[in-house]
Amino acid sequence: MKKILYIVPHRLNRSAGQRFRCEHFIPFLEENNFKIKYANLLSKWDDKYFYKKGCYLFKLFIVAKTFIKRFIQTTNLKKYDAVFLYREAFMLGTTYFERRIRRKNIPIIYDFDDAIWLNDVSNANKNLKWLKKPEKTADICKLATCIIVGNSYLADFASKYNKNIHIVPTTIDTNYHHFSSKDYTKNPICIGWTGSSTTLKHFNVVVPVLKILKKKFQDKICFKVISDEPIYSKEIEIENSMWSPETEIKDLNDFDIGIMPLPDNKWTKGKCGFKGLQYMALGIPTLMSPVGVNKEIITDAENGFLPSNTDEWVEKISLLIENPELREKLGLAGRKTIEEKFSVNVWKKPYLSVFETITTK
Repeated sequence: MKKILYIVPHRLNRSAGQRFRCEHFIPFLEENNFKIKYANLLSKWDDKYFYKKGCYLFKLFIVAKTFIKRFIQTTNLKKYDAVFLYREAFMLGTTYFERRIRRKNIPIIYDFDDAIWLNDVSNANKNLKWLKKPEKTADICKLATCIIVGNSYLADFASKYNKNIHIVPTTIDTNYHHFSSKDYTKNPICIGWTGSSTTLKHFNVVVPVLKILKKKFQDKICFKVISDEPIYSKEIEIENSMWSPETEIKDLNDFDIGIMPLPDNKWTKGKCGFKGLQYMALGIPTLMSPVGVNKEIITDAENGFLPSNTDEWVEKISLLIENPELREKLGLAGRKTIEEKFSVNVWKKPYLSVFETITTK
């Protein structure tokens, strides 16, 4: 049995990126003669302070504590056949742990799903961004044995530093995101968005659109946000649901229309579209800004919409509000897209193949 050390930032079922990039492949790896040792960095207690504004003494303690934790996790590496690394081994600018692993001649499978070579820091930690070194991503790419990325934009960057690149899109477990039937005729129609507090700024892109729609349709529509922090707007009334693994699918199923607005910049071009993929997997008609991989996920007017400005957002959402048959058509087409192109079932064997190749060299 091959042993893999999974070096990740967060505990199981905590981070959307980890869940969609690697966690839901673990059972399949274990079914195929791999034993996974999960080595996360941050605890539930750490989360409480690390992503909060201020709390600098607590953050200093967390950094010191987690450095020791990661040092211990990477001490006895010879018993592993490979190390899987998601994004980075440590949250500061150092590549100490990546170099430590490489010195012990352990193969590194490196996975990232954002343009993490750019400096995009959460609002709570903007004052500490000088401690980050986003350009270290290039150094990690050089140290890696192979690299798994979520789209061609990320692959173009990684290929400057490493030739062993595999594109595995962010995938959906269609058994977890189960779809049986959906009522496309219910009222009021719920327009929904889900995402972490670090991406709430992207939701704000579409608030002017929602304001116009509310004035136009009034009580026929409502708005819901699922996140780890509530969002409040002076312009529109929003129902907030705190994200949790226990209620995630139930809350998402309240959406009649799912939205994924994004500004068009270097950071968002690296996004892998997982919000939209979630909506589509549940048969929810989906609108995504035509940025990066979103244009590969959605074919406009066939399995969703790709509005590029305020007028188009208003027009396309209005069409869906007024036409339940269109909501059903695009919702079912979106689900089919996930099943055929972006499901765990479609990608689990190529993912397994990467691990088998690396551990048999």
